[in-house]
Amino acid sequence: MNSIKLKSHVDSDGMLHISLPDLQNTDVDITIVYQPLQEKEKRKWSPEFLSTFGAWQGELERAPQEEQPEREPLL
Repeated sequence: MNSIKLKSHVDSDGMLHISLPDLQNTDVDITIVYQPLQEKEKRKWSPEFLSTFGAWQGELERAPQEEQPEREPLL
């Protein structure tokens, strides 16, 4: 017994087409278990995050950066 896991599309007429190229001219027993895929929801920002919009007051300042050591050259 072999199993195949795949995602496919059911046509508007309800037809699902599955090719089995390794099998020709033979009878097979087939069991189909299906689950409709849910459309992916767009990512939603939480209300807590959205409430921070425009909350910053003042100037943005970059902290002083330390001296970086010299790196070895790439070969």
